[in-house]
Amino acid sequence: MQRKSLDLWVGLFVLLGAAALVFLALKAGNMSSLSLGPTYAVTTKFDNIGGLKPRAPVKSAGVVVGRVGDIRFDDKTFQAVVTLNLDSAYKFPKDSSAKILTSGLLGEQYIGLEPGGDTNNLAAGDNIKMTQSAMVLENLIGQFLYSKAAEGKDSSK
Repeated sequence: MQRKSLDLWVGLFVLLGAAALVFLALKAGNMSSLSLGPTYAVTTKFDNIGGLKPRAPVKSAGVVVGRVGDIRFDDKTFQAVVTLNLDSAYKFPKDSSAKILTSGLLGEQYIGLEPGGDTNNLAAGDNIKMTQSAMVLENLIGQFLYSKAAEGKDSSK
Protein backbone atom coordinates (compact mmCIF):
# COMPACT_ATOMS: atom_id res chain seq x y z
CA MET A 1 0.00 0.00 0.00
CA GLN A 2 2.90 2.32 0.80
CA ARG A 3 4.38 1.84 -2.69
CA LYS A 4 1.09 2.70 -4.45
CA SER A 5 0.73 5.90 -2.46
CA LEU A 6 4.29 6.95 -3.35
CA ASP A 7 3.66 6.18 -7.04
CA LEU A 8 0.50 8.28 -6.96
CA TRP A 9 2.32 11.30 -5.49
CA VAL A 10 5.22 10.98 -7.99
CA GLY A 11 2.74 10.76 -10.87
CA LEU A 12 0.87 13.82 -9.61
CA PHE A 13 4.14 15.74 -9.30
CA VAL A 14 5.16 14.82 -12.87
CA LEU A 15 1.73 15.91 -14.18
CA LEU A 16 2.05 19.23 -12.35
CA GLY A 17 5.53 19.74 -13.84
CA ALA A 18 4.24 19.01 -17.35
CA ALA A 19 1.40 21.51 -16.89
CA ALA A 20 3.92 24.14 -15.74
CA LEU A 21 6.06 23.51 -18.84
CA VAL A 22 3.03 23.92 -21.12
CA PHE A 23 2.13 27.16 -19.35
CA LEU A 24 5.68 28.50 -19.76
CA ALA A 25 5.75 27.50 -23.44
CA LEU A 26 2.50 29.37 -24.06
CA LYS A 27 3.81 32.44 -22.22
CA ALA A 28 7.10 32.40 -24.12
CA GLY A 29 5.27 31.98 -27.43
CA ASN A 30 2.96 34.88 -26.59
CA MET A 31 -0.05 32.58 -26.95
CA SER A 32 -1.37 32.71 -23.40
CA SER A 33 -4.11 35.22 -24.16
CA LEU A 34 -5.38 33.55 -27.28
CA SER A 35 -8.52 35.26 -28.53
CA LEU A 36 -10.82 33.28 -30.77
CA GLY A 37 -13.37 36.08 -31.22
CA PRO A 38 -13.97 37.96 -34.48
CA THR A 39 -11.30 40.43 -35.58
CA TYR A 40 -10.77 42.94 -38.37
CA ALA A 41 -7.44 43.58 -40.10
CA VAL A 42 -5.91 47.06 -40.37
CA THR A 43 -2.50 47.81 -41.91
CA THR A 44 0.18 50.30 -40.90
CA LYS A 45 3.59 51.22 -42.29
CA PHE A 46 6.68 51.85 -40.18
CA ASP A 47 10.20 52.95 -41.12
CA ASN A 48 11.68 50.72 -38.41
CA ILE A 49 9.87 48.05 -36.39
CA GLY A 50 12.81 47.18 -34.13
CA GLY A 51 12.18 43.78 -32.54
CA LEU A 52 8.42 43.67 -33.12
CA LYS A 53 7.20 40.13 -33.75
CA PRO A 54 3.98 38.56 -35.01
CA ARG A 55 1.47 37.89 -32.18
CA ALA A 56 2.78 40.93 -30.26
CA PRO A 57 -0.02 42.72 -28.42
CA VAL A 58 -1.78 45.80 -29.73
CA LYS A 59 -2.75 47.97 -26.75
CA SER A 60 -4.81 51.08 -26.22
CA ALA A 61 -4.84 52.69 -22.75
CA GLY A 62 -2.96 49.61 -21.48
CA VAL A 63 -5.68 47.19 -22.60
CA VAL A 64 -4.91 44.51 -25.19
CA VAL A 65 -7.27 45.24 -28.11
CA GLY A 66 -5.66 43.00 -30.72
CA ARG A 67 -2.52 41.26 -31.96
CA VAL A 68 0.05 41.83 -34.68
CA GLY A 69 -0.95 39.51 -37.51
CA ASP A 70 1.66 39.77 -40.24
CA ILE A 71 4.87 41.70 -40.85
CA ARG A 72 6.29 42.09 -44.33
CA PHE A 73 8.63 44.41 -46.25
CA ASP A 74 7.35 46.71 -49.00
CA ASP A 75 10.15 46.95 -51.57
CA LYS A 76 8.58 50.01 -53.23
CA THR A 77 8.43 52.29 -50.17
CA PHE A 78 11.17 50.44 -48.24
CA GLN A 79 8.99 50.27 -45.17
CA ALA A 80 7.69 47.49 -42.96
CA VAL A 81 3.99 46.79 -43.47
CA VAL A 82 2.37 45.53 -40.28
CA THR A 83 -1.10 43.99 -40.22
CA LEU A 84 -3.01 44.47 -36.98
CA ASN A 85 -5.82 42.08 -36.10
CA LEU A 86 -8.06 44.18 -33.87
CA ASP A 87 -10.85 42.67 -31.79
CA SER A 88 -14.24 43.51 -33.31
CA ALA A 89 -15.50 44.64 -29.91
CA TYR A 90 -13.19 47.69 -30.10
CA LYS A 91 -13.80 50.42 -32.69
CA PHE A 92 -11.22 53.12 -33.36
CA PRO A 93 -11.60 56.38 -35.32
CA LYS A 94 -10.06 56.53 -38.81
CA ASP A 95 -7.51 59.15 -37.73
CA SER A 96 -6.05 56.99 -34.94
CA SER A 97 -2.28 56.75 -34.66
CA ALA A 98 -0.02 53.76 -34.00
CA LYS A 99 3.42 53.65 -32.43
CA ILE A 100 5.79 50.90 -31.44
CA LEU A 101 6.47 50.92 -27.70
CA THR A 102 8.51 48.79 -25.32
CA SER A 103 7.36 47.25 -22.04
CA GLY A 104 9.94 48.42 -19.52
CA LEU A 105 13.52 49.25 -20.45
CA LEU A 106 14.38 46.10 -22.39
CA GLY A 107 11.00 44.33 -22.47
CA GLU A 108 8.89 43.07 -25.34
CA GLN A 109 7.73 45.46 -28.01
CA TYR A 110 4.07 46.11 -28.72
CA ILE A 111 1.95 48.51 -30.75
CA GLY A 112 0.18 51.33 -28.94
CA LEU A 113 -2.97 52.72 -30.57
CA GLU A 114 -4.08 56.24 -29.77
CA PRO A 115 -7.63 57.07 -30.87
CA GLY A 116 -8.23 60.18 -32.95
CA GLY A 117 -11.31 62.36 -33.15
CA ASP A 118 -12.88 61.29 -36.46
CA THR A 119 -16.53 60.29 -36.42
CA ASN A 120 -15.93 57.40 -38.86
CA ASN A 121 -14.37 54.22 -37.51
CA LEU A 122 -11.67 51.99 -38.96
CA ALA A 123 -12.94 49.02 -40.95
CA ALA A 124 -11.32 45.87 -42.29
CA GLY A 125 -8.67 46.72 -44.87
CA ASP A 126 -8.15 50.34 -43.76
CA ASN A 127 -4.72 51.91 -43.23
CA ILE A 128 -3.48 53.81 -40.21
CA LYS A 129 -1.45 56.65 -41.70
CA MET A 130 0.03 58.30 -38.59
CA THR A 131 2.74 56.03 -37.21
CA GLN A 132 5.83 56.35 -35.05
CA SER A 133 8.62 53.83 -35.49
CA ALA A 134 10.42 51.95 -32.73
CA MET A 135 13.14 53.62 -30.71
CA VAL A 136 16.28 51.59 -31.32
CA LEU A 137 18.64 51.72 -28.35
CA GLU A 138 21.76 51.55 -30.53
CA ASN A 139 20.62 54.59 -32.55
CA LEU A 140 19.94 56.58 -29.37
CA ILE A 141 23.38 55.76 -27.97
CA GLY A 142 24.98 56.71 -31.30
CA GLN A 143 23.18 60.06 -31.35
CA PHE A 144 24.21 60.73 -27.76
CA LEU A 145 27.86 59.94 -28.45
CA TYR A 146 27.83 62.03 -31.63
CA SER A 147 26.34 65.04 -29.78
CA LYS A 148 28.92 64.69 -27.00
CA ALA A 149 31.74 64.52 -29.55
CA ALA A 150 30.36 67.64 -31.28
CA GLU A 151 30.20 69.48 -27.92
CA GLY A 152 33.82 68.55 -27.20
CA LYS A 153 34.89 69.83 -30.60
CA ASP A 154 33.09 73.18 -30.09
CA SER A 155 34.57 73.79 -26.64
CA SER A 156 38.14 73.26 -27.85
CA LYS A 157 38.00 76.40 -30.05
